[in-house]
Amino acid sequence: MENKKLTKIEKYWILYDVGNSAFVMLVATLIPIYFNYLAESEGISKVDYLAYWGYAASVATVIVALIGPVLGTIADTKGFKKPLFLATVLLGVAGCSVLSFPTNWLLFLAVFVLAKVGYNASLIFYDSMLVDVTEPEKMDAVSSHGYAWGYIGSCIPFVASLILVLMHEKIGISMGMAMTLAFLLNAVWWLLATVPLLRNYEQSHYIDLPKHPVKDSFSRLFATLKDIKSQKHIFLYLLAFFFFIDGVYTIIDMATAYGSALGLDSQGLLLALLLTQLVAFPCALFFARLSKQYETALLLKICILAYLGISLFAVQLDKQWEFWMLAVLVGMFQGAIQALSRSYFARIIPAEKSGEYFGIYDICGKGASFLGTTLVGLVAQITNIANAGVGVLAVMFAIGFLLFCKASK
Repeated sequence: MENKKLTKIEKYWILYDVGNSAFVMLVATLIPIYFNYLAESEGISKVDYLAYWGYAASVATVIVALIGPVLGTIADTKGFKKPLFLATVLLGVAGCSVLSFPTNWLLFLAVFVLAKVGYNASLIFYDSMLVDVTEPEKMDAVSSHGYAWGYIGSCIPFVASLILVLMHEKIGISMGMAMTLAFLLNAVWWLLATVPLLRNYEQSHYIDLPKHPVKDSFSRLFATLKDIKSQKHIFLYLLAFFFFIDGVYTIIDMATAYGSALGLDSQGLLLALLLTQLVAFPCALFFARLSKQYETALLLKICILAYLGISLFAVQLDKQWEFWMLAVLVGMFQGAIQALSRSYFARIIPAEKSGEYFGIYDICGKGASFLGTTLVGLVAQITNIANAGVGVLAVMFAIGFLLFCKASK
C-alpha cells in the first residue's frame, strides 16, 4: 500500500476535483460578492441579502436531494453512469459561463441555482465512480488526494479571476466584462478538467440493463431504502453524516456572504478564502497519510469535533483578523472531513449499487445543506443579527458526532 502510486484513472478522477473546485471557489467568493453588488443596487438590506443567498443555495440542494437518488439508481445500470455524469457537468458549466448575463438579482439567483444543481448532481456520479477507479484499501488516500489537489488547483483560475475583477480599471475593462471573463474562465477550466475522466472511465460495477431501466430503478431504490433501515451501521452513518456535513457545506456556501453581512472588507474576505485553499491542500494530504496508520472513524471524529469548535468561534466573529483565523481553521479540516466521509461510505456499501447509495448519500449531504443554509437565513432575519444564525451549526455538529460514535462502534 505504501509504495503504490496513483494509477492513470485515479489521477483522471482526481483531476475532476481540480475542475469542479473552481466553481466551488467562485460560490464561496466572487459569486456572493457579485450578488451583493446586484442586491445593493436594488436596495436590498444586508440581512435580507444573506437570507436570500441562503434560500437560493437551499433551493438548489432540495432539487438535487429530490432527483439525486433516482438518477443515482439509474446510473448503476450498465452504460448509464458516464452519459448522466456528462449531462450534469454540461448543465453546471453552461450555468457558470452565463452567470454575469442577468442584471436583476432575482434572475441572477435563478441562473446560479441551475449551475449549482448541475454541479451537485455531477458529484453523485463522480463520487460513486470511486469504487470503479480504485481499490478499497486506497479509497481514503485517493479521495483525500481529490480534495487536496482540488483545493490547490482551484487557486489557478481563482487568482486569474481575482486579477480581472480587482484590476479591471487598470486593464481597461468594465466590472461587468471582468465578471463575464471570470465566470467564462472558470467554466472552461471545469470542462477541460473533466475530459480525461470522460475519455478513460469504465463502469466496472453495475447492474445489467433491465427491460424498463427507469421503472426498475424506482423499484430498486424503494427496496434499498427499506433495506437500509435493517443495516444499522449504514443507517446510523447516514444520519450522522446528515448532521455533521450540514455545518461543513453551510460554512462553504455562506462564508463570504456571512463576512459581507458583518461589513468586513471584500478584498480581505477573498484573500482569506484563498488562504483556506492553500492551507487545505497540505492538510488534506496529511490526513491521507494518517489514514494509513489510524482508523478512518477516529480521524472523522477528530474532524467533527474540530468543526464544532470552529462554529462556536464563528458565533462571536466581528473582526477581519478573526475571519482570517476562521479561514485557517476551516482549511485544516475541510478537505479531510469531506474526503474521509466519502471513502468511509464507499467502503461500507455494495460496490454494484454505488450510484444508488451515493444518491441517498447526496440526500443526506446536500439535503442537510438545505437545512443549514435555511436555518442560518431564518435566524438571521428573525433576530436581525447575522452572528446568531451561525450558532445553529454548533448544534448540528454535536448531534452528528454523537450519532457517528454509535455508527462506528
